[in-house]
Amino acid sequence: SKDASKEKNDKVDKAAKKNDRETKEVHVSGVKIFYGSQTGTAKGFANELSEEVKSLGLPAEVIDMKDYDPDDQLADECISKSVCVFLVATYTDGQPTENAEWFCKWLEEASTDFRYGKTYLKGLRYAVFGLGNSVYVGHYNTVCKNVDKWLWMLSGRRIMTRGEGDCNVVKSLNGSIQADFLTWKVKFLNRLKTLAKGEKKSCSGKCKTEGSCKNKRKERQEEEKKDDLVESSSDEDESGLPDEKKTVLDVEDLGNIMNSVKKSKEESQRDGQMVKLSKLNGVQKIEDEGERREMITPALREALTKQGYKLIGSHSGVKLCRWTKSMLRGRGGCYKHTFYGIESHRCMETTPSLACANKCVFCWRHHTNPVGTEWRWKMDPAEKILEDALEKHQNMIRQFRGVPGVKPDRYEEGLAVKHCALSLVGEPIMYPEINNFIRLLHHHQISSFLVTNAQFPQEIRYNLVPVTQLYVSVDASTQDSLKKIDRPLFKDFWPRFLDSLKALGEKKQRTVYRLTLVKSWNVEEMQAYSELIALGQPDFIEVKGVTYCGESSASSLTMANVPWHQEVVTFVQQLADMLPEYEIACEHEHSNCLLIAHTKFKMDGEWWTWIDYERFQELIQAYDESGGQQTFSALDYVAKTPSWALFGAQEQGFDPAETRFQRRNKSKDISGC
Repeated sequence: SKDASKEKNDKVDKAAKKNDRETKEVHVSGVKIFYGSQTGTAKGFANELSEEVKSLGLPAEVIDMKDYDPDDQLADECISKSVCVFLVATYTDGQPTENAEWFCKWLEEASTDFRYGKTYLKGLRYAVFGLGNSVYVGHYNTVCKNVDKWLWMLSGRRIMTRGEGDCNVVKSLNGSIQADFLTWKVKFLNRLKTLAKGEKKSCSGKCKTEGSCKNKRKERQEEEKKDDLVESSSDEDESGLPDEKKTVLDVEDLGNIMNSVKKSKEESQRDGQMVKLSKLNGVQKIEDEGERREMITPALREALTKQGYKLIGSHSGVKLCRWTKSMLRGRGGCYKHTFYGIESHRCMETTPSLACANKCVFCWRHHTNPVGTEWRWKMDPAEKILEDALEKHQNMIRQFRGVPGVKPDRYEEGLAVKHCALSLVGEPIMYPEINNFIRLLHHHQISSFLVTNAQFPQEIRYNLVPVTQLYVSVDASTQDSLKKIDRPLFKDFWPRFLDSLKALGEKKQRTVYRLTLVKSWNVEEMQAYSELIALGQPDFIEVKGVTYCGESSASSLTMANVPWHQEVVTFVQQLADMLPEYEIACEHEHSNCLLIAHTKFKMDGEWWTWIDYERFQELIQAYDESGGQQTFSALDYVAKTPSWALFGAQEQGFDPAETRFQRRNKSKDISGC
């Protein structure tokens, strides 16, 4: 009959439509990758993840959080079938990065605002990976934890456990933040493939059935056993429903958890032992040296090598300063040549510790070096570091043999290192064998210029042997501004800073405050600077306009923050007027730097700021041979300052024996030292 035929056709049509619908149904429309980045790492991870997602045949979009309006757009993600990934870094004091500030503020307020309601983001599927540094105790990855929590409070569905990357290579579970991200990324991509197929989340292991499910559970437990400590579930079930809490625990899971707790306890006890035994400059070495990680990770090695470092062992480096190259060509030396008579072409710039306890906004290495508050890495012997540093430095000098413009006599002199600037990057005083390293320098007739960031007062006061000249960086004059500019790791950074200045004042050899002026940051703090100078009574105060090193998202500095030379001069004149026993002595206009000196170095109306290096070597030898009994002071190894180096001289600190070379394109400042 016609009716029977029609009914049959309708069934066929419905079946066809159903098949059509099933084949066309899209479970994941694409992936939106949001990033909150300050140094560019999170942005790099976002782009990397985007390419991987696209290779799976899914659309991917990378979104800067500052360009996204969550109020208008985020609810749309609940119905768009997209998966949202949040790669967020934690910045100073556990705050979001500048580009993520508004997004996080909105999310926090929405999560507790009744006008949005608890189900505002129901249907949103998301994953979170945080970028943090565990040396900032109390602030580690707080932003990613908060973003995860706020999205969950609005009924977003977490598709996988939050990942937490650690910049601290000592504690990073995979050895570096890049490796942490890679581990998390592999899991995310596997989860994404499952979602794209329309499969639900794999069995949680709570069902009563036997067979293959149980086998799968065992396999999964083996895989996840390693990650028990790193992966945080925020104490909620990953189903994302706020009213479902984990209240039941499998007995067989209990063994894994207890093993993890035991492992964690053992690790913390071992870490505690490391802390006790890793006293800076101490003689006692930790027994389990083999268990420590190397400071230079493969990613760090690549980044520093690109910047021109020659890396030594597992934590040291040497680099050729641009002034070394300049003086080889007879084009003038750095301000240390003008102020203290250093021969720039015979100066080796090195560090026995790439690690630092600060993350200064004007860091001219763009924060590629590791940070830490104590020595927690494998350690190379001082003899090996110096031997390799000299060899690598000489090899870099040899590359200038026969180069047009390089003076043959300067080339020969350059091969014999006479000065060592321990100011390359990081905090050399953190290296436990720093005293041995300094003694070896003096044994090789090499003068020592050590720079410290004033966070290790005990080492300055009690442990450090005499150096030719001891510098301390005074980057700001108040607690708030120092925190903003140096971004120190120590919570008690200000007492440490003040105590370091006092310790400097107790030294008998030459001491220097190095003030880095950042226009619109710290120029207004004149009175506070003068009080800090009174505290440490340094022999000299170097005042330098900050060097602009190109754009870095690690800092908000631009050329607008760089004071011009005349502005630095004005500041220094005002500062010198406030200091009863100090006057401006020298100027180096080329590198935007001036020297204020204590008037004890002005004898019979003439300045003696230069150093008699041969006399210093005689004095330090006598000191060492007498076991420290035969001491000496800064005035025992002075030399007369030439007229061209003095403030107000026509040469403005440029040695007339050299030939001034003006770059055609002066837009890029690549100053060293």
